[in-house]
Amino acid sequence: MTRTWFGLPASPGALLGGLLIGVLLLAAGLGMVWTPYDPLAIDFRARLQPPGPEHWLGTDEFGRDVFSRALAGASTSVSISLFTVAAATVAGMLIGLAAGYLRGWTDRIVVSITDALLAFPGILLALGLLAVLGANKYGIILALALAYTPSVVRVVRSNVFSLRETGFVEASRVMGNGELFTMARHVLPNCIAPVTVLATGMFGWVLLSESALSFLGLGVPPPAPTWGNMLAASRPYMSQAPWLGIYPGLCIALTLLGINLLGDAVRDRLDPRMRRI
Repeated sequence: MTRTWFGLPASPGALLGGLLIGVLLLAAGLGMVWTPYDPLAIDFRARLQPPGPEHWLGTDEFGRDVFSRALAGASTSVSISLFTVAAATVAGMLIGLAAGYLRGWTDRIVVSITDALLAFPGILLALGLLAVLGANKYGIILALALAYTPSVVRVVRSNVFSLRETGFVEASRVMGNGELFTMARHVLPNCIAPVTVLATGMFGWVLLSESALSFLGLGVPPPAPTWGNMLAASRPYMSQAPWLGIYPGLCIALTLLGINLLGDAVRDRLDPRMRRI
């Protein structure tokens, strides 16, 4: 199979996924520094205008430019997803590494806590935490990171179990290396591939969860735009101004499609069984 520059399978799905994610990151970066209109500026004279030359994606019920708000919403949604995935991945790898390598009471405590957290659906756990923490950007990151960390812990722990008794780990112990050095030098690097695959998919889960929380009114509080609260605000105007719901919904759908396609390509590249196939 031919490969692209980045080492991923050069399949149409991988290329489409990379293109969609590239457009998402470009839109998120652009939304941080520039938008055609102020996404928070209210202009009642321009309310509910359909898409046209002046407002490419139309305007909302307050006369705000939908394209500008979609760009700003992309930067908000992507930053929340990236920070959440990073926090869940780092915490999950450290906890899973300690549980799988040290075993004993450490493993039993970690397994008990992760099983208790996994008993709740991630979105339900995040809803409960946000009801306590309040609806804000940092509360969303903390709540979603806590909800998705157990998944990383279980993946890392199972990999560490299989690696702990391998020859190179035993050789490191025989050479007199300490447990921390052995974990960091020989065990942790071999957990990177499965965690990378999991983190790729987790980005899509977090983005969808953040949009769902915003849709339910527990996301980033208005007037700051996110794709989820743009969808929520469009409900009373679906018959009068359908573009208010179509465009943010399309942004979410295309982003999830790109993440899934790219995640499949990453799995095919990093999973030895898929490489053999």
